[in-house]
Amino acid sequence: MTLRRSLACLLSVLFALICFAPSAFAAQDDLVWRGDHATGRAIMEDLAKEYARQKKGKISLQPFSTLSGLDAVAQGTADFGTSARAKYSRRSEEANLDFTPAVLDAAVLITHPQNPVQSLTLKQVYDIYYGRITNWKDLGGPDKPINLYSIASPLDGVEYSLRALVYRNGDQRIAAPRLYLNTTKLEEAVTLDPAGLGLSTLANTYANKKVKALAIEGVAPSTQSVTDGSYPLFITLYTVTRPDSPKKAEVDRFLAFLGTPEAKAILRKHELVPYSDAGDVAARDATRMAFIDAHVGRDAGAVAAANAAAAQPVSAPRAYLESKVAVAPAAESTQAARENLARAEAKKAEAKTAAKPAPKAVAKAAPAAKPAAAKPAVAKAPAKAKTAVAKSEPKKAAAKAPKTAAAEPKKAAAPSFGNVNGGATGG
Repeated sequence: MTLRRSLACLLSVLFALICFAPSAFAAQDDLVWRGDHATGRAIMEDLAKEYARQKKGKISLQPFSTLSGLDAVAQGTADFGTSARAKYSRRSEEANLDFTPAVLDAAVLITHPQNPVQSLTLKQVYDIYYGRITNWKDLGGPDKPINLYSIASPLDGVEYSLRALVYRNGDQRIAAPRLYLNTTKLEEAVTLDPAGLGLSTLANTYANKKVKALAIEGVAPSTQSVTDGSYPLFITLYTVTRPDSPKKAEVDRFLAFLGTPEAKAILRKHELVPYSDAGDVAARDATRMAFIDAHVGRDAGAVAAANAAAAQPVSAPRAYLESKVAVAPAAESTQAARENLARAEAKKAEAKTAAKPAPKAVAKAAPAAKPAAAKPAVAKAPAKAKTAVAKSEPKKAAAKAPKTAAAEPKKAAAPSFGNVNGGATGG
């Protein structure tokens, strides 16, 4: 009887573990990721599968865009996200988010496989996005216009990072008229256009035989060239979390999973370099930025001065505009400086115009008073003298009086009077 009871108890415990433990575990680790298409397709799909295979939990994927992912994490509708750029200090939505470096990737310029161009210099990339180079023949290719494709989403991670490297300004405006919602659609467009050129990542394109990744300064993008820093356009991919998330413990478990051998193997399979294996990234970053500055012909000191000036109140609109034009003539902040100068000059012009009528009226009214004062001295004095003579010679006075009377009206209507008055009233 005792044996039966013991067996019954043991079976009850096993039944409870089988029925309730998995459901409780699943409820704990049911996470939602939201971010850009490139990251979702290149990394998160395989990581989520491995996470589930190890029975660590379920990760629901919502690929859309970088900004949508960051905002979803901030609002609590997603548990974590990823971003191919660092925190943007001017967005209040990102102020309370944590950006943790996860992997290194490469920003790659892609074109059609039939395009004979194999490599671009940094200066060529600089000039292409500025709109200074518009034909493939200037790059050693066919005589065809460059069809430059870009992502329409503001603050897109990969696009922002490229501009931050090439122009030292992630907000830099570029001459790319063909815009797409995400890199998936952009890549599809390039596969159909032999004259197309666009931006993607190494992780997103290494296995896509329908596009060709271009080397930069003769160095092809690869895990090796990213690790040693010889490929200058390497970028950092961040995991983005909210420190006060109700699922912080579950998210932390996933972040710890990224450091496991299984997760690192997945990252490397996608041509990514785990950040923990990347060495001194900060030191390499300083070296490569100096390298880029030299190759695009940029004065890093002038850029730093302009950035410092941008943080100060603008007291001299023209000087501020000149400092911006010297570094980033097509930047959004430069355009804002142009508009600010235009407003300042318009106000000056208005003030000048408003001040002009008053001096005019005073200047023209003054001469009008002089003839009025001269009138009695010239016209009336002779009249009195003739009246005095008339007493002794009545006949002559009678003859001369009409002439004097007739002369006075003529002098009162002298042309100089009319001109002065006309100027005073009609000017």
